[in-house]
Amino acid sequence: MFFKEFDIRWSDLDANRHLANSAYINFMSHTRMTYLGILGFNQKSMAKHNIGPVVFYEHMYYFKEVFPGKPIKVSLGLQGLSKDGMFFEFEHNFYDSDGKNFARCEMMGAWMDLKERKLIGLPQEFLDAFGKMEKEASFKVLTKVDTRKFAKIPKDL
Repeated sequence: MFFKEFDIRWSDLDANRHLANSAYINFMSHTRMTYLGILGFNQKSMAKHNIGPVVFYEHMYYFKEVFPGKPIKVSLGLQGLSKDGMFFEFEHNFYDSDGKNFARCEMMGAWMDLKERKLIGLPQEFLDAFGKMEKEASFKVLTKVDTRKFAKIPKDL
């Protein structure tokens, strides 16, 4: 599993002087992009293929407050991937300096063609890179149906 360590800065705090919701999102995004960069998903390679990631949802679960003063770690695990790589699902866990899990996030996203502005499958070089990523025990192959699991569709549609 991939981990990234962060120091909590003054600007990461909210009015209650604990880690702000927006800081969680920023730390997760930084963790994902760092790991994807290691796999070869960098600005140059994504620009070559004219692709970028989009987030469908990020569901946060908070277990305990965390304060500045000691570093935290954020994990990244691959929960799901579609066969063509279009859809992906990650799980992030947040750990304090004692190794206690204080928050978790489930996130799902996809890859978009930045010129056509539509979702696309990944080029083979990126699919191969995802193949190197360690999968969670609960990993599943994603389909379009999985991207709609939280949608509330009116019965008259």
